[in-house]
Amino acid sequence: MAEDVLAAVRDLAPSFRERAAEAESLRRVPDNSVKELEDTGFFQLLQPTAFGGRAADPTVFYRAVKEIAKACGSTGWVASVVGVHPWHVGLYDPRAQQEVWGEDHKTRIASSYAPTGEATPVDGGFRLSGRWHFSSGCDHAAWVLLGCLVADADGNPVDMRTFLIPRSEYRVDDVWDTVGLRGTGSNDVVVEDVFVPEHRALSFGPVTALDVPGHELNHEPLYRLPYAGVFTTTISTPIVGIAEGAYEAYVEATTRRIRVSYGQKVADDPFAQVRIARAGSDIDAAWLQLSRNMSELYAYAERGEELPTELRARTRRDQVLATERAVAAVDLLMENAGGNAMRTGPNPVQRAWRDVHAGRGHAANDPERALTLYGQAALDLDIKDTML
Repeated sequence: MAEDVLAAVRDLAPSFRERAAEAESLRRVPDNSVKELEDTGFFQLLQPTAFGGRAADPTVFYRAVKEIAKACGSTGWVASVVGVHPWHVGLYDPRAQQEVWGEDHKTRIASSYAPTGEATPVDGGFRLSGRWHFSSGCDHAAWVLLGCLVADADGNPVDMRTFLIPRSEYRVDDVWDTVGLRGTGSNDVVVEDVFVPEHRALSFGPVTALDVPGHELNHEPLYRLPYAGVFTTTISTPIVGIAEGAYEAYVEATTRRIRVSYGQKVADDPFAQVRIARAGSDIDAAWLQLSRNMSELYAYAERGEELPTELRARTRRDQVLATERAVAAVDLLMENAGGNAMRTGPNPVQRAWRDVHAGRGHAANDPERALTLYGQAALDLDIKDTML
């Protein structure tokens, strides 16, 4: 059962916490952490049952991600991003799925969706070239999903597709050296004039319309969920988990801290108590909205009903606000964590502070765009945007 995976992930949390500094030093998640996650079945939670997966309720997946991120932000981020890719591949033509998982059901996939490369239509498919940035966890993957605009003969963009490429046809450039989410190994992927068959180039049009080739094989409700809702929740959930871990570390440390300048236990300071209350409430609100929206989306998919535009827009609204709340909560705690928290070293609140700000920079966390879409939906205006 999927709940067994969640329980196993919780058991691993102390190990991930112990390796958080190692992940930062390596600038990638340690191999043994990835192997331990693999052994729990975590990476198969959103994978089609036709290829050994569980096609589970996505809320279980996100709960597991939050537990991992509480222990180590970088490990949680990579687990979330790499863990959601089996869902995306489940939307592809069954031939593509067979190529990825036919010989090994544990094959992992990385991604970089920003359309920074060049795709040229040719007979039977496309020629693909370019450099894609920020491919989290790519060192642990055997395939990659790459976003790219497709142009017509005059050079005008006419389509947006995601190309599925095996490891033998791209290289990884080690360029990731950052302040936050330092252990995610979000390196560059480089492709040099590779042929990609049509069945491994999925257009965003059918994905947004929830009418994809993968439905021929994968009938589970999981694959009737909107891309924007699934992927943006994948980005916000580890950020909320990181904030929750920071909150727990801050509360635990506060029971021991003495503020020398006032000769006072910090735990007795009413202003510190207010910060704890505000931060805890913001983190709770962020998670409750994320989980509520995903539960409602999944319930519609289970019933085979059309997903309301308002719900899809609300999911985007709450996703960006969940990130904002999580970042604000960690800021609130960090401001009162004392000077020692700023020292270089393994302080968990400081690491969380760096990590949530790095995660805030992800393209999915675009509050103005997401909130505008929600406002348009609330006003019953015509919405034409693939971010729903």
